[in-house]
Amino acid sequence: KTEGALICSSRRRERMMSLSIASPSSVTFTSKINLSKSYFHGIQIPKIIQARAVNAPPPSYSSLVVKMAKREEELKEIRTKTTVELQEEIVDLKGELFMLRLQRSARNEFKSSEFLQMRKRIARMLTVKREREVEEGINKRISRKLDRKWKKSIVPRPPPSLKKLREEEAAEEAQESAS
Repeated sequence: KTEGALICSSRRRERMMSLSIASPSSVTFTSKINLSKSYFHGIQIPKIIQARAVNAPPPSYSSLVVKMAKREEELKEIRTKTTVELQEEIVDLKGELFMLRLQRSARNEFKSSEFLQMRKRIARMLTVKREREVEEGINKRISRKLDRKWKKSIVPRPPPSLKKLREEEAAEEAQESAS
């Protein structure tokens, strides 16, 4: 071998690391060189995914079918609405979601399952809206521009639940003042 090849092979040997495994739980590394200069900094150990508890039964098939039927029924109802109605309902639902967040932060009573239901309903409406845009031949970029324009045009208004609450309070005050 040439002198240059011998120098390169000796440098490679200096950079090599030895791996010794003492037990399955501990891994040790020994090196002749500083680890900060090395490209190898350890082994990435994947996380162990815990299986579902043995005692917990799998969700029943009939309950899944019922949920799917409700979702299909809801989608049919959503698809019958016009795009403008969808947009108004999306704004109302987002307002309701905001009210739920306020109730949670104020530590009032609320159903935590309503968060998921409302978010999913909003997502379904947005999906139907996007499906209609695809049918019209509107691409992603133009869709985003239209969505931005629509969001800027939204006039802030109280959600329907807050309107009902205010009406009930006004009715109670009217009864108290009449008495």
